[in-house]
Amino acid sequence: MKVGIYTLGCKVNSYESEFVAKLFKDNNYTIADFNDICDIYIINTCTVTNQSDVKSRKIIREAIRRNPEACIVAMGCFVESNKDKLPEGIDVIIGNKDKSKIVELVEKYLEEKVPVNVLTEDLGLEFEDMEIKSFSDKTRAFVKIQDGCENYCTYCIIPSVRGKCRSKKLDKVISEITDLVNNGYKEIVLTGIHTGHYGFDLNVSFAELLREIVKIPNLYRLRISSIETTELNAEVLDVLKNSNIICNHLHVPLQAGSNEILKLMNRKYDMDYFINKINEIRAIRPDIAISTDIIVGFPGETEELFQETLDNSREIGFSKIHVFPYSMRNNTPAAKMKNQVDGNIKKDRVKRLINLSEELEKEYMEKFVGSEVEVLIERNIDGDSIGHTSNFLLVKIPDSSYNKEEIVNVKITGVDYPYVIGK
Repeated sequence: MKVGIYTLGCKVNSYESEFVAKLFKDNNYTIADFNDICDIYIINTCTVTNQSDVKSRKIIREAIRRNPEACIVAMGCFVESNKDKLPEGIDVIIGNKDKSKIVELVEKYLEEKVPVNVLTEDLGLEFEDMEIKSFSDKTRAFVKIQDGCENYCTYCIIPSVRGKCRSKKLDKVISEITDLVNNGYKEIVLTGIHTGHYGFDLNVSFAELLREIVKIPNLYRLRISSIETTELNAEVLDVLKNSNIICNHLHVPLQAGSNEILKLMNRKYDMDYFINKINEIRAIRPDIAISTDIIVGFPGETEELFQETLDNSREIGFSKIHVFPYSMRNNTPAAKMKNQVDGNIKKDRVKRLINLSEELEKEYMEKFVGSEVEVLIERNIDGDSIGHTSNFLLVKIPDSSYNKEEIVNVKITGVDYPYVIGK
């Protein structure tokens, strides 16, 4: 039987979809293109914004239309947040618990032809173990080390759909990464819903985990998908200082460059704290790339407060800014706040911040013209070899003879945004 899988949202979802694909392959199913006529369609959904909800609904309905006889499986965050408003025609409903049981749940439906719904109010206090030893057509391997979030930012629905923080046991993380490295993966990406909060339920710190991972033989690069500034403590910075295996790139969400908006968002720092922490990091690694997430148009954001975000972003000198217009989520404190920002104003601010991001990206890229760097080749396109450096520069080499997974020494000769050109 053919199984098509569609993944929306974050790197955690990508990891979980890869795990689900592995489960079906291990049980003699064929993983096919989602756009093919399949016997089973699995949609791993997202609910981080209203647009995520819209797209999740759309993809579910598309699958139902493509093959009305197929078994339709919807799982993940959109399912959790819309328990009573799911589209008709879903045969198997799984939230953010019991994904590892997906094959038996689908086979139960196929045998009995009775809809299966395993949604529960209890998302569980234990980490649901998943392990992957290879990824389909990917150069870097992702390892999910943590699930859940307890930050309760006022704009965010994720704590209610992912549950409390819980972590994969340290020895299992080490075992999974060791297997991936032995299977040829040179770059490992640690991912979670609140990655830097790893280990609080295990009496282990994130820094301890990092110290153990960097000891793994033949691991070339370790990348942290995202980490809060409050979790970049002295221990973590010490590992960053003393191990060149950890990539020279950190993604540190800012969310707003104004103290007033940060407070309304219930973020756990102010601008002075954030800027001082970035300066600490750069004292250790002067050339490090620091990317971020920023939400624009949060309730109460005036033009003056948005200008603070622009000014502070420029001062910090991010290597890239991922820009999101504020999206009202029901059942969050921000949805009830006064002074909601007009949609057209949000669009204008998104455009201005994206323009600043591009300007800062180019400035960061220009610093490396003339430098020699190591590039991990990821793909070949139109006669070029493409890959990333440790500090996440996207490098194009006008020579397609290099193989995926090959490490190439490259001299940066120029910038052709979004690439730097190397030879």
